[in-house]
Amino acid sequence: MKISVSSYSFMQYIRAGKMTQLDTIAKAKEMGFDAIEFIDIDGKEDYALQVENAQKLRKEAERVGIPIIAYAISGHLYRDDPAEAEAEVERLCRQVDIAKLLGADLMRHDVCTSLGKSGCARSFDLMLPTIAENTRKVTAYAQTVGVRTCTENHGRIAQDSDRVERLFNAVAHDNYGLLVDMGNFAVVDEDSALAVSRVAPYAVHAHAKDFQLCDEQDTSRGFMTRGGRRIEGCVIGEGFVAVRRCLAVLQQAGYDGYLSIEYEGKEDCIDGITRGLGNLRRFLKELEIGKA
Repeated sequence: MKISVSSYSFMQYIRAGKMTQLDTIAKAKEMGFDAIEFIDIDGKEDYALQVENAQKLRKEAERVGIPIIAYAISGHLYRDDPAEAEAEVERLCRQVDIAKLLGADLMRHDVCTSLGKSGCARSFDLMLPTIAENTRKVTAYAQTVGVRTCTENHGRIAQDSDRVERLFNAVAHDNYGLLVDMGNFAVVDEDSALAVSRVAPYAVHAHAKDFQLCDEQDTSRGFMTRGGRRIEGCVIGEGFVAVRRCLAVLQQAGYDGYLSIEYEGKEDCIDGITRGLGNLRRFLKELEIGKA
């Protein structure tokens, strides 16, 4: 597997004004990554500005000599109002065009991040037929411009391995797959390696992420999982997520795409990313030796 990094990993520096989205490209190359992916291109409230920024990012990536492999955006593809649903589908299709401008072959979009109080919005399974139909429209458009789409196990509502598997099966389109984030399953209290084993056959992209447990009474740290544990991001390979086992499961399923670091820890992000990259390389080397 080649190792990439998400621009989200540098968010600590970006928010502090130490780095811009554009700066992350050269930094990723300097740190030894094979590729980079972006989340929420600056200017998302101004489409013309997004287009301009996407073009700048691609030009910089080409100058530096590192590919932009994926683009990640939000999405909520269940709407009671058909007109609102169509508007959201159209918005995501325009973001597919941004992915194309970046030179990315893949776009991740969320499908649902909250439940409602009435009608089909009350549960994931009630929303699923509508979500799947709208997701299918987005990926059908994306296929026409040479971009593949996927959904990550993300947002609590569509995060459990059985739910994203049902989503994959309901969309039932050859241009659509799953982004398997080995860390995100912890947010809904699933065993990461078992969850990855369930969805690995549908993976078109993968994220490496890790968490550590916190004191449940210390509200100054981390966040609560759906099952009531308190966790916070940490250096990949230094938390409770079975990263090495997840990598082995992905390999066993035949996944040979990119593995992208998403660092969410509180430590200095450059140090945290660097240590995580070292751990991932060590795990992958050990797995290769184990196969010999």
